[in-house]
Amino acid sequence: MEAARQLFAALNRDYLAVHKAKEDLFWDTYMAISDDHAGFAKAEDAYKNFTSSPAKLAEVRAALAQLSADDADTQALKHGLTGWLALFESNIIDSDAARDLMSQLIVMEAELFAKKRDYVQTHINDKGERVEATQGSLATNMSTNPSEEARKSSFDAMAGLENWVLENGFLEIVKQRNAFARAQGYANYFDYKVRKNEQMSSEALFAILDDFEVRTRDTNLRGLNELAKEHGKDALLPWNFRYTISGDVARQLDPYLPFAKGLQRWVDSFCGLGITYRGATLQLDLLERKGKYQNGFCHGPIPSFYDVDGRWVAGQINFTSDAKPDQVGSGARAINTLFHEGGHAAHFANITQNSPCFSQEFAPSSMAYAETQSMFCDSLLEDADWLKRYAKNAAGEAVPDELIKMRIEKTQPFAALNQRNILVVPYFERALYLLADDELTSVNVLALAREFEMKILGFEQAGRPLLAIPHLLNQESAAAYHGYLLANMAVYQTRAFFEREYGYLTDNPAIGPLLSEHYWVPGNSISHNASLISLTGEAFNAKYLADSCNQTVEAAWADAEMQISAAASRVYPESPLKNLDAHIRIVHGAELLADNTQSDTQMFADFERVVSERYGV
Repeated sequence: MEAARQLFAALNRDYLAVHKAKEDLFWDTYMAISDDHAGFAKAEDAYKNFTSSPAKLAEVRAALAQLSADDADTQALKHGLTGWLALFESNIIDSDAARDLMSQLIVMEAELFAKKRDYVQTHINDKGERVEATQGSLATNMSTNPSEEARKSSFDAMAGLENWVLENGFLEIVKQRNAFARAQGYANYFDYKVRKNEQMSSEALFAILDDFEVRTRDTNLRGLNELAKEHGKDALLPWNFRYTISGDVARQLDPYLPFAKGLQRWVDSFCGLGITYRGATLQLDLLERKGKYQNGFCHGPIPSFYDVDGRWVAGQINFTSDAKPDQVGSGARAINTLFHEGGHAAHFANITQNSPCFSQEFAPSSMAYAETQSMFCDSLLEDADWLKRYAKNAAGEAVPDELIKMRIEKTQPFAALNQRNILVVPYFERALYLLADDELTSVNVLALAREFEMKILGFEQAGRPLLAIPHLLNQESAAAYHGYLLANMAVYQTRAFFEREYGYLTDNPAIGPLLSEHYWVPGNSISHNASLISLTGEAFNAKYLADSCNQTVEAAWADAEMQISAAASRVYPESPLKNLDAHIRIVHGAELLADNTQSDTQMFADFERVVSERYGV
């Protein structure tokens, strides 16, 4: 018993050390604070060696076999060691050859990331100037810039990134990933990742994906055909599509979602939901700058848990976006990042198990499970009652009903396409990793990307080219993108439960505690499916998302009208929370812009002042 206790304490302690070392260097290199890519690769290798250690797995199995008593202390120890067993079993690398391949793969990915940080993309902005741009700026420009020439310049930059990736080591990384998977007995890297991340076979995964593809295929094609009939075939060009369906609405909505107010609206809205961070420290880097990673993410250097003495270890959590505050549409992107990554942070801050192995974002934590939390939170931003309550212009006026209706008319016909934009990635990645090494050429891979963009999306070339998606380049997120779609299926199942039980979501203070109790507190000690059953009473069900995608414009607007009407007459219960119970730091690289040491109100004011001084908005 004592030996098992000592092992458990050592695992908790040693894991925290290697995990934090890796995550601190991850943050510094991805935020362009440090150029120590070699140091990060070394720390990543140390972390992988820890989580994939056959010796540690054997120690845990032996310790569990010795625990026979049934008292509360022994049961708690068994629970913690079972968590470590799951972690080691899902990350185990049994052969020396596979471990060597993983070490080489980490170095290869670090080298590609270092080169990509220096890769410069340019486009024509909304002032008609050719300037450097991040991936976020390119996407926003294609959605909101009225100049077709400017929009095409953004698309050309994204397409250029595809070629750059193929010419700078990505294909060799794909080969290395496959070799690593085969060294462990898997057919290819995609099969390996699905089994490790979601505990299912590729065949089981695609049974779900194929079903969703069939359910939404006709709705997707109907929307594209009607758009082409109304606006001409040029509307389907990759640099025109997003602007055609939302550009004018996005520009009209922009004054109601100013960038500088996003921070306050996130805090106020999450307080209204009864979401607390249990004393966590949150570090947010929200503004774009040269060299910074161009996609939002949330990682926790210190996972939350109760230590062996029963003391609470609050989480330390970082998340980021790459917004350009003076660009039209940046406010909508910012609030989406705050809700999405803030949802991840709420999840990880609220896991209350007795070991950090339950509260980290890697296997055995399911990506679909993790993304359910963030995507549920950002789904609220589409709700008409949230928009009426929070989307206000400088004069304090709420967004007009007519603009909400116009937004629905523009976007609802393409609700299926939005989900199929996720769906296309696993179809492409599975086919990519099925290619033999001698078939992995730039020509073949680009042809494969275009084939699936046409098959799944209905475009000859997508507005977001597949190889411009950053998730494909990093082993943690590669061959895992399907998790977003599985998560969204769970999101709509969760939303349906709350709507049945309470009739509304925005500022419902019951939601945070229920999410915490059923989804967050257990961490990865239960499966994604078990968490859904715990809250909603039913197993994973894709029907709710498919039904939402297939809803008509008329039905979607009728639902929105009912939301608006009900919200106008609703007396909202007062949230018991006055703040998020978090120390929040807003940084720009190594520079502190604002924090809530004094108060949230002071942090909001300081952040708005910085945005105004630096960007004039």
